[in-house]
Amino acid sequence: MPSFDIVSKIDAQSLDNAINNAKKEILNRYDFNGSQSTIELDKKSNIITIVTEDDMRLKAITDSIISRMMKQSLDPKSLDFQKDQAASGNMIRKEIKIKEGIDKEAAKKIVAKIKDSKLKVQASIMDDQVRIQSKNIDDLQKTIALCRAEDFGQPLQYINMRN
Repeated sequence: MPSFDIVSKIDAQSLDNAINNAKKEILNRYDFNGSQSTIELDKKSNIITIVTEDDMRLKAITDSIISRMMKQSLDPKSLDFQKDQAASGNMIRKEIKIKEGIDKEAAKKIVAKIKDSKLKVQASIMDDQVRIQSKNIDDLQKTIALCRAEDFGQPLQYINMRN
């Protein structure tokens, strides 16, 4: 029976390249001359940590990260911005979590949207992904088009198309 999976993953190497390019851009900018701003990516926990002096620089760094991600073909919807925290001295710390996997609420929305469309497909939630099965490949392609047209709050990829 033909099937495919809907997942939400981010390419770790592309993310690392985007963060490194943002670091280089910040080092070379005139308005960051003499700044103690840092950007760090924790690859194990998928958290980007920014430490800087003021809100203006924090906004400039986040904008740089987002633009570099877009140039690496990564969707900025996968970033989950946390609240600003006071760090030592007059510094500001901001953590940005990278969303991986489809959470339960988004998976339920996806399955409900597919069932409401009356397509002859079966949608099932499997951990952090959604598997779609059908007897007809055309219905699977219509399901992909349906999901691409809708915004579920995080980037989706469609993988493992099997006949």
